[in-house]
Amino acid sequence: MTKHNVVSTVEWEQTRRALLTKEKDFMKARDALSAARRELPWRGVEKRYVFDGPQGEETLADLFAGRSQLVVYHFMFGPDWAEVCKSCSFWADNFERNLVHLAHRDVTLIAVSRASFQKLDAFRKRFGWSFKWVSSGRSDFNLDYHVSFDAGGGTRTYNYAPKTSEASELPGLSVFFRDEAGAVFHTYSTYGRGLDNMNAAYQVLDLVPKGRDEKGLPHTMAWLRLRDRYDAAQ
Repeated sequence: MTKHNVVSTVEWEQTRRALLTKEKDFMKARDALSAARRELPWRGVEKRYVFDGPQGEETLADLFAGRSQLVVYHFMFGPDWAEVCKSCSFWADNFERNLVHLAHRDVTLIAVSRASFQKLDAFRKRFGWSFKWVSSGRSDFNLDYHVSFDAGGGTRTYNYAPKTSEASELPGLSVFFRDEAGAVFHTYSTYGRGLDNMNAAYQVLDLVPKGRDEKGLPHTMAWLRLRDRYDAAQ
C-alpha cells in the first residue's frame, strides 16, 4: 500500500465521528430502500415449473418446504459444464450457514441451476453445503427469470437491460411468496451487483484498508478460487 495519512487520536476521533454521520445516513437510506422493495407489486406465477432434487421431481410450490417465503439463488452451472462456477461457490459459502436462521423467519433459501441433479449433488457434497440445490434443466425456469440464455435470436435481457455479454449463464436471486391458498407470487429479482449484500466476505473486505483489492486484476474476482483450490499456505 502507498503511505497513508496518520493523525493524532483527537483528529482521528473527529474524522471518525464525521464518517459515522454519513454511515447513519446511509443506513437510514438503506432501510427506506428495503421498505420500498417490500412494497413492490407482485406477479402471480401461473406456469408450472419442474425441478429435479433429492426427493425426485418437485414443483416450485414444493420448494417452499412448508414456509411462505422462498429465496432462490440462481447458481451458474450450465448443463454441459464440467465444473461449478467459482464466483457462485463464493456466494454459496457465504449464505450456507444462514439457512437455520432464515428458517426461523419463515424463509427457505435454495439454489437452482440447469446442470443435472447428479452434478449438483456431487459438488454440494464436495464442499459440505447443506442447502437444497435442485436442477431446473427440464423447465424454462432459468430462461424465464433471465439467468440462462440459449443460442438463437430474440431479445435477451439481464438486470432489466439488454444483455451485452456472451455468457450462457449469469447469476441472480429471485424471491417468491406462497399464500395460504397455495398461490405462488414472484415478488423480487436482483442481478449483478445487486447480489453483493449476500456476500459477507465482501462486506468484511470493504472495512479493511486494502478493501476488495481488485484493481489491476484482469477482471473482478480474478483472485478467487474454489474453496478447496487455494494454496494450502494461504
